[in-house]
Amino acid sequence: MLNFFSLGQHQGLALTPLPIISLLSSYGFVLHTIHYPKASQDPKRGPHLTPGMKVYIDPFTYEDPNEAVREFAKEIDVSCVKIEEVIGAGEFGEVCRGRLKLPGRREIIVAIKTLKVGYTDRQRRDFLSEASIMGQFDHPNIIRLEGVVTKSRPVMIVTEFMENGALDSFLRLNDGQFTVIQLVGMLRGIAAGMKYLSDMNYVHRDLAARNILVNSNLVCKVSDFGLSRFLEDDPSDPTYTSTLGGKIPIRWTAPEAIAYRKFTSASDVWSYGIVMWEVMSYGERPYWDMSNQDVINAVEQDYRLPPPMDCPTALHQLMLDCWVKERNLRPKFTQIVATLDKLIRNAASLKVVTNSTQSTG
Repeated sequence: MLNFFSLGQHQGLALTPLPIISLLSSYGFVLHTIHYPKASQDPKRGPHLTPGMKVYIDPFTYEDPNEAVREFAKEIDVSCVKIEEVIGAGEFGEVCRGRLKLPGRREIIVAIKTLKVGYTDRQRRDFLSEASIMGQFDHPNIIRLEGVVTKSRPVMIVTEFMENGALDSFLRLNDGQFTVIQLVGMLRGIAAGMKYLSDMNYVHRDLAARNILVNSNLVCKVSDFGLSRFLEDDPSDPTYTSTLGGKIPIRWTAPEAIAYRKFTSASDVWSYGIVMWEVMSYGERPYWDMSNQDVINAVEQDYRLPPPMDCPTALHQLMLDCWVKERNLRPKFTQIVATLDKLIRNAASLKVVTNSTQSTG
């Protein structure tokens, strides 16, 4: 699946080691007032309100989805947007790089996704739903929505531009080029973004390196909100497997989510463990050439991915913690961030390496 924000601009990349501080996400925490939804909340899964915390609202709970777009996504006048180059195809249309010049603000480079002509009302709603989701988030490790263009054609979603594109392809392109501290800094940023989403009671369901974007400073940001539910069958890419009730990226998904559609922050933690493995293996495919069914069977029999080559033992142990079968025993994202911070402060702990080709139970 092409992530519409996955913008592969790798030319001229400087690979000199960066100061650690530039790799770490902001430690600041943005406090919001509690936001009570106009839409009805399912009482069975009503939000757990944290004082001072904004709660995520599913745009699909609105009777009129356009209301969610108006509430959470800023309308941009089309005259402020300049499309410069088509750089790919998205789920609903073209993906472009361009420029945004808002009144009183400096011009910035942006990513622009356009909705193809001849769309249905449902396609327009599904297209804009991601903006309704993204527009609720405000964190340095979450992709930032600049706004939407809905009052003219083509309909557009405008976001910040991430120079180095998707994390999986970026790592494969630069295999072996980063220090362990740089890689852990990337992982820390992803964990911080996921902690923020978890605190907002948002469950991602499709956390994977292909859905993490990287900017020119190696800051990683979580993206791809809600698109996986709309995917069409693509026999050439078996990443998403049809199951009753939707499509699931088997290799990244917790056993209870595959078996019972039980998606929670704990299943996102399982996926985060797979992302850790992808990062430390420089974008290798999880479970290699095993079929999806073989992966399901192996995990059920307590097989776990072995440490990538030269992976610090402490990091592989954190992966194994994320892959505990009993979801309530997995670490929370708050604990994951704290563990990574501790490892970064004590760099010597990252020098202990146990390479293994054996399966890990």
